[in-house]
Amino acid sequence: MAELKVIAFDCDGVMFDTETANRTYYNDILAHLGKPPMTGQQFSYCQMHTADQAVAYLFPDKDEFARAQTFRRKRGYTPYIKYMKIAPDLVELLSWCGAGLKTAVATNRSDTMSRVLEEHGLEKYFDLVVTALDVENPKPHPEQLIKIMEYFRVRAEQVLYIGDSLVDEQAARAAGVVLAACCNPSLAADYHIERLAEIKAIADTRS
Repeated sequence: MAELKVIAFDCDGVMFDTETANRTYYNDILAHLGKPPMTGQQFSYCQMHTADQAVAYLFPDKDEFARAQTFRRKRGYTPYIKYMKIAPDLVELLSWCGAGLKTAVATNRSDTMSRVLEEHGLEKYFDLVVTALDVENPKPHPEQLIKIMEYFRVRAEQVLYIGDSLVDEQAARAAGVVLAACCNPSLAADYHIERLAEIKAIADTRS
């Protein structure tokens, strides 16, 4: 078993409970165009994909898509950050990682990620942040995780990625990294956790 060198985190559903924030965000866009609130299926899609992909999914009509994008970019995501709930064990785990493990973010968020980290005082804890803006292909493509491996000059088996969605599973499998599925037993993963604190024991077994 290869020694663990890097722990990488997805954002939504792992670092934060973003259900209220994202549901409110996309429902406000829908309401602006006179549409009803998201269905469960729509929310599941939007929660995993980039904002551009989510809006395209919610507004397949070309003109409505353009109007929705204009409204979204003008309004921004800042008003919704207050609805994000930080995972209970996140700061403790990140502080623990500082003793010898590198930390990274691999997320399909785009221009909102830096503000989210800043608002919650988390910027100092991460050695690398890779968003949808930093790659040509967002998850489920493995490019974000490959970028992390290249940056730290590590092998796939030395990276533990914590994700919670199907696109995380697909990206991890394609990149060959170790996957810890957070609060989603339906995913095919190397490990399953209910709290981030469980990552410490996993890391210890791979040290």
